[in-house]
Amino acid sequence: MNSIPARLRPLYPFSPHTFTTPGGAQMSYLDEGPRTDEAVLMLHGNPTWSFYYRELIQAVMPRLRCIVPDHIGMGLSAKPEDYSYTLATRIDDLAALVGSLGLKKIHLVVHDWGGAIGFGFAARHPGLIGRLVVLNTAAFPSPHIPKRIALCKTRFPGTLLVRGLNGFAGPAACMSMHRRRLSADERAGFLLPYDTWANRVAVDAFVKDIPMDDRHPTWAALTAAEAGLVHFRDRPALIVWGGKDFCFHDWYFAEWRRRLPQAEAHYLADAGHYVLADAAIEVVPKIAGFLGSP
Repeated sequence: MNSIPARLRPLYPFSPHTFTTPGGAQMSYLDEGPRTDEAVLMLHGNPTWSFYYRELIQAVMPRLRCIVPDHIGMGLSAKPEDYSYTLATRIDDLAALVGSLGLKKIHLVVHDWGGAIGFGFAARHPGLIGRLVVLNTAAFPSPHIPKRIALCKTRFPGTLLVRGLNGFAGPAACMSMHRRRLSADERAGFLLPYDTWANRVAVDAFVKDIPMDDRHPTWAALTAAEAGLVHFRDRPALIVWGGKDFCFHDWYFAEWRRRLPQAEAHYLADAGHYVLADAAIEVVPKIAGFLGSP
């Protein structure tokens, strides 16, 4: 596991906890705010980690408990070479964590792969789910994949690019922003866990796990998450979307509008994929206010 260097602690002023997943790996997670059985569950994607949610956590935690895991292989969690890095396993890991914490009501905040993981979990436990916040993500199959991500899905040269040259997490720190650039410390924070070939194992595995058709082993887990979306048309929902996303573009935004027609939608035409980082001043108070509403 990585540790937080002193210069980055002001950006990440939390004390992580650990949980042993059903697969035997050590998961790092944040548990901030009042200790109740109601919590906001914030789920990151690839190649971010709980660092992505740091400002939202601090805005929400005075009123609501915040549970923010680092998926296995990501962030401060263990990075075993031989783990089952699939969507189904990630949903199982999340379900085990939630069960261990005794949570009885969950408000979901999801970004990137966090959408498939979060709604995959929600499809199994719809009665636990309260409010929904959707940030540049998907929980349904798509025919769209950028050429650069399709290249990274290959064994060669994809794995060499992603694990050897940091050709996924590194460029994402620039390409996922549009309104502004990350500061040197912010960039260091995003990239902290992914500093070696070994530590980029799950970055590579996440890309390989993108299913483009029903021959892929993760197709079934993704379509199960999709099927579960019908349960949540009666839940308060907020969609916050960066319009300059090179991957989750406007087709995905339109799909979410269709699948969650009751949702309040906040479209930021000039914000990038890391919408929480790119437009924090605007969107963090909005999301925090939505989560804290009666």
